[in-house]
Amino acid sequence: MATSMTRTFGALRSVTCSSLKNAELALDVRHPGPLFLPVRTKKRYFIPPAVGLKGKKEENPEAKARAAGIVFRQQYFERPINIACSAGVFDPYIPPEGDARLSTLSKEGLKQRTEQIRQSATSQLAIRKIKEHDSEFSTKTFAEQAQEIFVEAHNALTHFNREKLHSLVTERCYPEMTRGNRYKTIRWRFVESLEPPRVVHARCPDMVTKGNLYGQVTVRMHSKQTIAIYDRFGRLMLGSEEQPKDVLEYLVIERHLINPYSRWRLHGKIVPSWAPPKDPVIKTVAIPGPELNPWEEYDALNYKVPKPASVQWNK
Repeated sequence: MATSMTRTFGALRSVTCSSLKNAELALDVRHPGPLFLPVRTKKRYFIPPAVGLKGKKEENPEAKARAAGIVFRQQYFERPINIACSAGVFDPYIPPEGDARLSTLSKEGLKQRTEQIRQSATSQLAIRKIKEHDSEFSTKTFAEQAQEIFVEAHNALTHFNREKLHSLVTERCYPEMTRGNRYKTIRWRFVESLEPPRVVHARCPDMVTKGNLYGQVTVRMHSKQTIAIYDRFGRLMLGSEEQPKDVLEYLVIERHLINPYSRWRLHGKIVPSWAPPKDPVIKTVAIPGPELNPWEEYDALNYKVPKPASVQWNK
């Protein structure tokens, strides 16, 4: 009886296995492959240099790493430059001493006038080269255009319009105008022109390559302006909004001549050596006071600022 039952179960098991195999073949069911396949590769080890090899001869670490199969990343020591504008002012204009004060009828005024005529020969050659790339350039109308660029750039600076300011000043002039203006309020206004602006200097230098030309034109501008700078606490640091001042400036306007989509932008300013010093900036400084309890009040009249202790020092 037991033997017959064992034979029956064995037959059923063989029938079941064969039926499952037939079903898998009919449905084309396949088991998924393994996720990771072992691949034999060359074993590469990078052994770091041992400690205490100060007096011994050191091997080239780059060659040793390449032998171990590790490639060093190439290091670039070149500094990127921007060729949309030049790096500075080429052959800057030297303003005559006493400009806007001396009359052309005086002896010194005539000397300065003759010196300007001598220096104008190089400027005429540069203007001729600028006109080859910019047919609309004219010294008669360019001075007014430069003054408009100057006024629009400073209005964009007071309103913190970065997009417009980038279109009016070069990449060299932008950080010089915006440095230190964070948390400050600037009030600037152009009142009037005391003298019509005029072109006094022109240069056409090249940079990097011989044909990469830049046009730099220096414009003399004598005008009345008002400026007031307030700190983050609203206290006046410099200038006044009510009192206009006479300002004599020498603006450098530049354009990348070989670029057909470039435009004239403010590039810098020439400050002569004989110019008077600037007004000092009044800074707000916090004076440390006494430590008060919540129920105490501060009496400024009876409080004395502690003096620092004397310390010996030497140069």
